Amino acid sequence: MECKGSPRLSGQSAAHLPPRGRSMLSVKKILCPTDFSLPSYEALKIAVEIAQHFGAELWVMHVIPPLPSPVPVADSTFVPSFDLPLYQQELTSSSENALKAVIAERVPPGLTAHPVLTPGDPAQEIILAAEEQKIDLIVIATHGHTGWGRLLFGSVAEKVVRLAPCPVLTIKAPQAEE
Repeated sequence: MECKGSPRLSGQSAAHLPPRGRSMLSVKKILCPTDFSLPSYEALKIAVEIAQHFGAELWVMHVIPPLPSPVPVADSTFVPSFDLPLYQQELTSSSENALKAVIAERVPPGLTAHPVLTPGDPAQEIILAAEEQKIDLIVIATHGHTGWGRLLFGSVAEKVVRLAPCPVLTIKAPQAEE
């Protein structure tokens, strides 16, 4: 259901936003989570357009999900050597480099972008960051999981929409070409 007279984003452009200074919506801080997927890059593209339109600052966030705990194997003669702390350190380092690269490649110069990297549950950490930074708008991609995929993995975007302290703009994953 669409309200008559309400501005609406269509396609991949923020062209339908009201002119600067003529909106009741004040957007000074935008949070855009990324998991380094194509849908999250589409969300970042729109977040950048909105930030430019409103003169807002942008927080680009990546959450490193918790690693599963190793399961002890009883009576096993083969125990794989896996250094979990070292793996976590390497994962954090590569995520930090990827986040910096995303900002350098996808956020134009002149737009203030803050990298945010944290471990934890993605939905919880996104909501916490929005509260702590007093974010005005979250722009997040949906991956389009349905059925069993959604049941098994849940939807980070859905949890964020339900629990966020501010408006959330969800960007639908582009349809795969057939």
